Amino acid sequence: MNLKSIGALLLALSTTTAWADIRVEQPYARATVPGQMAGGGYLQVQNTGKAPDRLLSVSAGVSASAELHTMSMDGDVMRMREVDGIDVPAGQKVELKPGGLHIMFMGLKAPLKAGDTFPATLKFQKAGDVKVTVSVR
Repeated sequence: MNLKSIGALLLALSTTTAWADIRVEQPYARATVPGQMAGGGYLQVQNTGKAPDRLLSVSAGVSASAELHTMSMDGDVMRMREVDGIDVPAGQKVELKPGGLHIMFMGLKAPLKAGDTFPATLKFQKAGDVKVTVSVR
């Protein structure tokens, strides 16, 4: 095996390892009603690696776009705001859940119906693209 082949193999393995360090569990979205233009998405991200990673974006064919959001109190009012990414520390789990960090599927092309599923892609800074199947509840 020449040096070029070894370098290519090491690059491929490092990419595979980064992806293998990120596990996405229980991805789901809430069912919506006709005319509702946005819907929430939730999941758990487990980073089993030794290096931190960051969820940068989400895409799904069910909506024109998807945004990462957080909820926080502003006085007596709960407010939602977009965030530019979500840190996933090494060896830890981050939960995207109602009332906290979550995904907003914006510009829904059709209502999300309970029992349906749809594919989505999560883009991580190190792990790259991770494909998931989202269940609608």
